[in-house]
Amino acid sequence: MAYEVKGKTTKITATSRVAIKIKDNYYTVEYSEERSINEDENTDMEKERQCLFDDVNAVVDAQAEDIVKTFQKK
Repeated sequence: MAYEVKGKTTKITATSRVAIKIKDNYYTVEYSEERSINEDENTDMEKERQCLFDDVNAVVDAQAEDIVKTFQKK
């Protein structure tokens, strides 16, 4: 018999990180974001998590792209 969780999620946190090697150097980009959730019957927690991770990953991707572009100019 599985235990039924009685707690409610009130916050979700996502962290994304990437390391980029350019020549002999590594550059690391990391971003974390926490969101407060007012969970009710209309809240889809899976969609909330997915949107949060999509947003966090987009920030890291943009920063990583900026690093790569900077070194391509040199």
